[in-house]
Formats: sequence, C-alpha cells, structure tokens
Amino acid sequence: MDVTEGRYEDIHARLKTYEGLTAVGGVGKDLVNEPMIRHWCEAMGDTNPAYAGADAVAPATMLQAWTMGGLSGHGGRSEAYVEMLGLLDAAGYTSVVATDCEQEYLRPLRPGDRITFDSVIESVSERKTTKLGTGYFVTTRTDVRAGGEPAGTHRFRILKYVPAGRRRRDGAAGRAATAAKQAVAKAGEAPVPSRESSAPTGEALAPGREAVTPRGEALAPGRQVSASTGEAVTAPRAKRPRPVVNRDNTGFWEGVSRHQLLIQRCEKCETLRFPWLPGCNSCGCLEWDTVEATGEGSVYSYVVMHHPPFPAFDPPYAVGLVELVEGVRMISNVVGVPPDRVRIGMPVRLEFERVDEGLELPVFRAVEGSGG
Repeated sequence: MDVTEGRYEDIHARLKTYEGLTAVGGVGKDLVNEPMIRHWCEAMGDTNPAYAGADAVAPATMLQAWTMGGLSGHGGRSEAYVEMLGLLDAAGYTSVVATDCEQEYLRPLRPGDRITFDSVIESVSERKTTKLGTGYFVTTRTDVRAGGEPAGTHRFRILKYVPAGRRRRDGAAGRAATAAKQAVAKAGEAPVPSRESSAPTGEALAPGREAVTPRGEALAPGRQVSASTGEAVTAPRAKRPRPVVNRDNTGFWEGVSRHQLLIQRCEKCETLRFPWLPGCNSCGCLEWDTVEATGEGSVYSYVVMHHPPFPAFDPPYAVGLVELVEGVRMISNVVGVPPDRVRIGMPVRLEFERVDEGLELPVFRAVEGSGG
C-alpha cells in the first residue's frame, strides 16, 4: 500500500466515526402556512385544488421547505458535522455539489402545523471518482415531525470532492505543498495583495498569492507555466458541469441530442409537465408519452449571474425561467442580448448551443428587436 493510499484509508476511517452523530436539529422558522404553499404552487405551476381552501394541505414535496434555515442559515449545526466537513476541507475536498434527495411522507402537513426536526449523519461513502472529480458522498437523514408526530423523512446527499484535474492534499505531493507554504510563512514572505491566478502546476492559488514563471514574470489570470518549456501558456478552459442523466430523464437528453425539446404528456389526463417526472402531478398516472415543443416562449423570470465565478462560465450571464407556448416552464440561459437587457416578457426562441466537444444544451435566444 503506497503513501497516498494509506492516507486515504486514514481519512476514510476517521470519516466513518461521524456516522450516526447529530448534524443539526431544531424548530421550523415558520408554521406551515398558506402564503408559502401558494408561492410554491405558483412557482411549480401546480394547480391541484388540494393545496387551497379550508381543508388545504401542503404539497408533500415541500417537506424540506419547512426545515430550511433561509438566507441566515441554521445556527445549530453540530460540532461533529462542522468537524467532519473541516476534515474533508483540510484534505483538499473543498468543492461541494448536491447530488440527490429521497423523501418519505408519513402524514399530510396542514397550515398551522409546528415543524420540528432532527438530522443525523447517516453515512459517508468510500472515496469515489466521478466526472466532476474524486471525493466522498455524505448523506444526512432528517426526521420531520408535525405537532410531535412523525410527518416524513428527508435524505439529502452531497459530494465533497476535488475537481477533476486538481490534486488532492491527502498524498505525499499535498504534504510537500503544505510544507513549502509553511516554510514561506516562517521566512516572513508577504503575499502580493489583490492578485489571484493559476499556479505553475495549473492549481488554483489561495487569495493574495501570485503565480510566476521561472524567470519571475507574473502570470495573468487564465495563464499557467508549461512543464516542458517553462513559458507562460493559456490554461485549458474548464469544461461545463455535466447534467445528471437518470432513468427518469434519459428521454429528454436523447431528444436534445436530436435537437428536439421534448415535453412529457400524461396519457390519462393529457397534462403536460416539465421537468420530467416519473408520474403525473395532476392525476398520479405513471403512463406518459411526449410532444415536441415548438421552441417559442417568453421570459417568465430571470437572474443575472455575477458571483461566484466558476471556471467554465464567463459572468455576467442571464439564467431565465422560460415559459413555453405549450404552458410549461424550464430554466436555461438567455442569449443574444447583453444580460442587462433581458426583461420579463421578452420573447425568445429555442436553439441548441454546443458548449464543448462533448456537450450540447438547449438555450433561448432573444427574438431580434426584443432587447430592452
């Protein structure tokens, strides 16, 4: 067993000791209430009459909404959970992405219900290598109660990982890099302020550090040093994150590969739905077929992304919630006009954009003459 593998075994053994420990717990910030239910249903386009009126219940899939901490977050994260995430961060697994959730519903939630919940660290996987990078899947289980009675269970899984192409710190190379940084700190070398760029190895530098060539020339952002020549070269552009393709949405992505935007249609009540789901929200039927969207639509809502920066994207860019003429809504980029000219109600038309050699995505181009 080499040094790197031994380091991995040590980290994995330590991570496993956190299984079964409390992650967070508390009381929902709000009672189950009609305004939140109404806003949820409007955003989802769900007009089921069960969610309104004197005997209204909350949509079952809102289970997690009643336990969320909001923008201010949860103040009660356990010491064990913070320690576990800190261990992963220290080993270089600093990136995080939510991968999936599972919910089990035990009773309907109604306006006025007081929600309490407890979350535990249910499991930590062995180290896994994915297209995003190498890391660990961490699953938390939240038991939700309403008025003291069990109401449901929510399992949430994240991947704490090192992005593909970036080295971990749990091997000899990582320890050598750490030792070098410590030596620089002891020597009293002050970092160059307000400069951050790629290191000669292609790794991201900590804020305040500057990469240089062997001749002492500063590297501009997006540049790195060639290992063979020692000259500054343009760093390869990072690839866009890949969409998660599963058994429920495979047909959609097959349509995209054919330049078709496919919408599911319930075979029983003929209700259209998007995104793709295994069953109909309106009648519960599991049988469905598809219709091809015309590609015409308008901007229902949008945001312009400035921060945080992401290697594969060039901010600012507009992300829109587009309402198709068929009546369903989908999220995608709005292109063809500067981001600050995107407006609600702006007509858009579907097109397919190849973002790299292995990925093509549906986007919506502003119709000519519609820019604000």
